[in-house]
Amino acid sequence: MEQNPQHKWVFKVSTRLTQATADQIWPLFEDFFNLHKWFPGLPTCYGVHGTNGEPGCIRHCAGFSLPSNGGVSWSRERLIAVDPVHRVITYDIVDCNIGFKSYVSTVQIKPNDSDGQTSGCMIEWSITVDPVEGARLEDLVKKYENGLQGMAKKMEDAVGSTEHGEE
Repeated sequence: MEQNPQHKWVFKVSTRLTQATADQIWPLFEDFFNLHKWFPGLPTCYGVHGTNGEPGCIRHCAGFSLPSNGGVSWSRERLIAVDPVHRVITYDIVDCNIGFKSYVSTVQIKPNDSDGQTSGCMIEWSITVDPVEGARLEDLVKKYENGLQGMAKKMEDAVGSTEHGEE
């Protein structure tokens, strides 16, 4: 049965990094069980099934600031696909207490070579989700934009410090 796409929220957020290449940032996303190292306001993320970075593995994320039914927000997310050549991961939410239903997310790390240089990269995060009861799409987009900006900064800082021998 075909669903009308108007019944889904579909959006994309992106950010450009100037101090880190796609090859430096990709392994941080490929490390599926450790999103908490990078995503602001996400204190907990760990694997609950499968091998980290392999399709079918599932991570548990908790503590982020999305609306929930009281208590701690949490989700269980399954890695659907990994394409290391094009630096793309796709995952969905299999269970949560934050109102997401039919959630699929794709993150792609693209080299920034528009100026003929390969300095920097772009992170694009695409989300398709059923509308969330009691939430506004604009607010959700803003949360993802802010989260991606904070995550990009932490990743860029970490890559920069390892380049300078500060591991």
